[in-house]
Amino acid sequence: SSRNFPCPMLGHPTVPSHLCPALAVGSVRLVRRGGGIGRQQQLEGSCPASAATATGAAAAATAAAALAEGGRRSAVGRQRAASRRLPGSVGMAAASTAGEGSTLADFVGFPRVPQLGLGLAALGRPGYINLGRDGDIATADARPVEVMRARAHEVLDAAHAAGVRYFDCARSYGRSEEFLSAWLTDRGLTRDDLAVGSKWGYRYAADWRVDTGGEPHEVKDHSLAHFLSQKVETLEFLGDHIRLYQIHSATIASGVLENQEVLDALLKMREETGLRLGVSLSGVEQGETLRKAIATGVFDSVQATWNLLEQSAGPALEEASKAGMQVIVKEAMANGRVLRHPALIVVASDLGVPADALALAAAMAQPFRAVVLSGAVTTAQLESNMQSLAVAEMLKSTEKGAAALQRLLAEMRVDPEAYWKERSQLSWN
Repeated sequence: SSRNFPCPMLGHPTVPSHLCPALAVGSVRLVRRGGGIGRQQQLEGSCPASAATATGAAAAATAAAALAEGGRRSAVGRQRAASRRLPGSVGMAAASTAGEGSTLADFVGFPRVPQLGLGLAALGRPGYINLGRDGDIATADARPVEVMRARAHEVLDAAHAAGVRYFDCARSYGRSEEFLSAWLTDRGLTRDDLAVGSKWGYRYAADWRVDTGGEPHEVKDHSLAHFLSQKVETLEFLGDHIRLYQIHSATIASGVLENQEVLDALLKMREETGLRLGVSLSGVEQGETLRKAIATGVFDSVQATWNLLEQSAGPALEEASKAGMQVIVKEAMANGRVLRHPALIVVASDLGVPADALALAAAMAQPFRAVVLSGAVTTAQLESNMQSLAVAEMLKSTEKGAAALQRLLAEMRVDPEAYWKERSQLSWN
C-alpha cells in the first residue's frame, strides 16, 4: 500500500507504508477497517522505534538528526522545497530509522550516506546484460538517447527523493556521466548535496546499439594515455561534483596496479583535485587483486562484486575495510541471477520481504560495511530496492533475520569459476 500513516518516530504527520521499517520487519501489520469508499487502513502492533524507552528515544534522535542534516544540505530553489516534502524527507529518515547501521559516516568525504547507492551502468546506455532488461525498458527501438536520458532523470529524481546520496557511473556506461551531469545541473544540486563517483579504464564502443554484430560493447585500456584522456572527459562532465575516481575493473592481468606511471598520475590527480581514489574489481581473482591494491597504499576505496552466489571477495573486503578503505558492492543481485534461486525466493517469502531487497540487504549485513549499489532502471524497482535498508537491520539485529542470512550464505554460494563463466555468457539485451 502507498497510503500514509502516522509516524511519531520520524516526526512527520504521515509516512508511506512502504517506507515503514517496522512494517517491513513485521513489528506492525496493516489491517483494513470498513469497506467500500469509506474503507480505512490502520497499523496495528508495537513499533519498537517509537516506544517510550531509551532505545526508542535514541533512535528518534538519530532520525531527527538525519532529517536536520538533509535539510541543511538540500539544494536551493525547487530542489530544496522538494527535499523537504514527504517522499524525500521520509526516504532519508528511512535510511536511518533502523539504526546507525543503515548509514555510513564520512563516505568519500560526504558526511553520511545510506548503505544503498545508485549505479548507472544500466541507465546510461540502451543495452546491458541484466536478465529481463527487455521487459524493463520495452524494446530497443524505444531507447533513443532522449528517452533514456528522461528515464535516467526520473530514476535519479526518485532515488534522491528517497534519500540515496551516492551515485556511481563510468566512462564506459554509455552516456551515464552526461546524463548525471545534466540532472545535477537541472536540479541545482552541488557537491555539498551528494557524493558522485566515476571510473576510467574502459571505452564505450557500442555507439548506442544493443546489437553490435559481435563487436565489443566496451574496450579495456588501463594505459597512462587512456587515463589522462578519460580524466579530462570525466572532469568536463562532473568536475564540480565528483568525489571519487576509480580504476574500472582492475585485474592482475591488466598490470595497472604495477604500472608506476599510472599510480603516480593518480596520486598527482588526488593532490591537484582533492578527489578520493578507488579501484573496482572483476573476475575470479578479486581477492588477490584487492590485496595488491591495498599494498600500494594509493587507494581510498574498493568497488567489488559480492552477492549471495559469488562470496569469494568477502575476506579481502574485510581486510580492506580494516585497512581504512571504504567498500562499494556492485552486482549484489548478480544481474538478476540471484532472483531465480529457490532459497532466496523461499526465505524472502518466509520473512515477508521482496527478494530483491533481501539480496541487497544480505550484502549490507556483511562485516565490511559497504554501500551497495542498486541497478534500478524503473522507479518501481528503486522503491522495492529501498526496502533493503530496513531488511538489513532485521538480518543484523534479530535471531530470525540472522538465521535467514546464514541459510542464504550456505545454500546459495557457488564456485567463483562457474559464476564468472556464466556471467561472461550473459547476452547484451
